[in-house]
Amino acid sequence: MASTTNRRRFLALGVGAAIAGCLGSEPPVADDDAARADDAPESAESAAPADSTDAAAGDYSGPFELPVPEGELRRGAPRDAIPAITAPVFADDWTGFDEVDATLDDGDEVVGVELDGVARAYPLAVLNWHEIVNDEFDGRPAVVTYCPLCGSAVVADGVAGGEPTYFGVSGLLWMSDLVMYDDRTNSLWSQVLATAIRGELTGETLSLLPSTISTWGEWRAAHPETEVLVPPPVSGTIRGQQTRRYDVNPYTSYQQSSDIGIGFNDAADDRLHPKASVVGVAADGVARAYPLDAVESAGVVNDTVGDLSVVVAASAEGSLVAYVRRFDGETVEFDRDGSVLVAAGSRWDLLTGRALDGPHEGAVLTRANDRSPMFWFAWADFNPETEIYGS
Repeated sequence: MASTTNRRRFLALGVGAAIAGCLGSEPPVADDDAARADDAPESAESAAPADSTDAAAGDYSGPFELPVPEGELRRGAPRDAIPAITAPVFADDWTGFDEVDATLDDGDEVVGVELDGVARAYPLAVLNWHEIVNDEFDGRPAVVTYCPLCGSAVVADGVAGGEPTYFGVSGLLWMSDLVMYDDRTNSLWSQVLATAIRGELTGETLSLLPSTISTWGEWRAAHPETEVLVPPPVSGTIRGQQTRRYDVNPYTSYQQSSDIGIGFNDAADDRLHPKASVVGVAADGVARAYPLDAVESAGVVNDTVGDLSVVVAASAEGSLVAYVRRFDGETVEFDRDGSVLVAAGSRWDLLTGRALDGPHEGAVLTRANDRSPMFWFAWADFNPETEIYGS
């Protein structure tokens, strides 16, 4: 049975025919519910910027001067041409929905979130086309974001300036990354940093929520009661019942190439292939990237970043995870036993970090990085002094 997130309707903003993804695609279908463009509130680009500050958001090494100069922002698409989802609907799977032509297979990638006892999966097949899902967990607003250009998923509380807030796709890029706007102040937000970079709320950072990128089959096996986002027209967007070709990945060629962003820039740091999947950890002024291939070769990595003791591993499907390996006041060493981690007399589920048995049964490891893995070039751009594990 499908469930719908019951929230107030987000102001629909009309825009002209435009690309539906940063690399271009078919124009969006006209929507009778879309408001006229001249009804849109003033954009953050024209708002007076806040005082300049140096910010290192969350676990990123930075710093970045804020507000970001307007000249550093690049227009990839008109505002809301990539329509954020504002009325998400969830179900056990996609079967039974005549409106949905695409299928959801076990090997399809999803952004997985578990919050307040509720597990949800957001397929990249949907996020590639919409990039933002405004959701809530038992009344708690949350925003689920994915930038196809950076391969980065960031999930955060949907609260900005102390108030519940909807987010939309500005159509701008900063450092090749998705720039969001909030519907209260029209401030512009860096997706990777989860920080306002221009506008009234400049310098404010959203509270991050743990997430992971895994396959649908892997996520469902670890979370048998999970719900999954059903694509539009079942779910609603900022522009009404907008649909896309969810059986097509418009970024396939881009993801397989060494091109960066929509201008196909060269990578500033070529120590790894630009699209290599890495999970990054930053602590105490030290940043380190853990490439998927190096982690897979090691089986399990026990490491220390700054003063933070971490364990990094990858599942059989290539899902990278990083946890703090200190609990009960002790730093422990993890081993690997097939698909589980082993430490302190307990076996730990690799994907969830939950102890399956032993003296710590039911305990959950703390994430070393609340952001999901991303492309190497994106991690390196936001952490220019980063080290690389295994090199």
